[in-house]
Amino acid sequence: MATMADEHQLPPMFEEGGDDDNSRREEGSYCLIKSVSHLSDRGFTRLPDRYVLPSSERPGDGLGRVRLPVVDLERLRDPIHRAAVIKGLDAACRDYGFFQVVNHGVDLEVITGLLDVVRRFFELPLPRRARYMSADVRAPVRYGTSFNQANDAVLFWRDFLKLASCQPLQSATASWPDEPADLREVAARYAIANHQLFMEIIEAALEALGIACRCSLLQELAAGYSQLMLNCYPACPQPELTLGLPPHSDYCIFTLLLQDQVEGLQVMHHGRWLTVDPVPGSFIVNVGDHLEIYSNGRYKSKLHRVRVNSSSPRISAASFHSLPAERVIGPAAEMVDERNPRRYMDTDYANFLAFLASAEGQHKSFLQSRKIQQADIH
Repeated sequence: MATMADEHQLPPMFEEGGDDDNSRREEGSYCLIKSVSHLSDRGFTRLPDRYVLPSSERPGDGLGRVRLPVVDLERLRDPIHRAAVIKGLDAACRDYGFFQVVNHGVDLEVITGLLDVVRRFFELPLPRRARYMSADVRAPVRYGTSFNQANDAVLFWRDFLKLASCQPLQSATASWPDEPADLREVAARYAIANHQLFMEIIEAALEALGIACRCSLLQELAAGYSQLMLNCYPACPQPELTLGLPPHSDYCIFTLLLQDQVEGLQVMHHGRWLTVDPVPGSFIVNVGDHLEIYSNGRYKSKLHRVRVNSSSPRISAASFHSLPAERVIGPAAEMVDERNPRRYMDTDYANFLAFLASAEGQHKSFLQSRKIQQADIH
């Protein structure tokens, strides 16, 4: 984990031009780097040292590819085919922890509009983006770079804009960036459509799990927590030495990912990193930590990461959906019996923040920290 002293020890490339280059910002007692796209635009041909991963953590060569299982929502909505689609969704959540959603009904204009406004946001002059920069991971609107810059020993080749939302959405959008001028309107329209899509997918997943009393949980989810993470992965001078995002799982029920046609997402499957083939017009959906806990391990929140490339920037929008932040989440009663004992401790957002602030995260994932040891079960 990087110390505050480490954050001041920037390589010479970051010091070039002093404070006039607007590439850094003082935050508390350490220095935040504002933008990796700023470095990319300046034409560096060598990766700055702070972005070079240890050799054992680099992306490597000869990795496989995967076309994820497909869930067709048009067929899900057809009573004749619904059972078969739910069976396929259940299998995908058990095995890959990922699937692609097609025929979802979200207007193409909504999808392309979001990708376009995200691209234009990251093309804004750096000082206008940096107005939203914060080291506080709890900030509802937060621009930044890397993964968790305050703690990252090695930085990652990504810029992001986080937009927290709630229901009703209007109470959140007022704090979203007002540049580009249409960002709030376009992102809000997308967020509404994305949340409706999430509700349809989680209802099918709960049906697949055999949850008898779904109405109260669905009502909580309808008023629950959502977060839109807008990502820009610029072209990288030495992509073999770094990653856009490190291996991680998601703290949510489901993540819905929209991406452009530049590949980069990789999933861990049976011990191998596999590059996901983008399917035009689809959403990639993955099981989050909360759903693995709720399903008592039946559904898998799998590790995934992002590779970068030397020629094309990549834009993506990840929507994280879950229950309200104060809600305690544990295994559903239907998922626990003598043959399937409880495997996870209850958790809430306070547990997650405590984990982020602890040294435990250097050695395990949050999900691992909530598992009950088998000896404790018996």
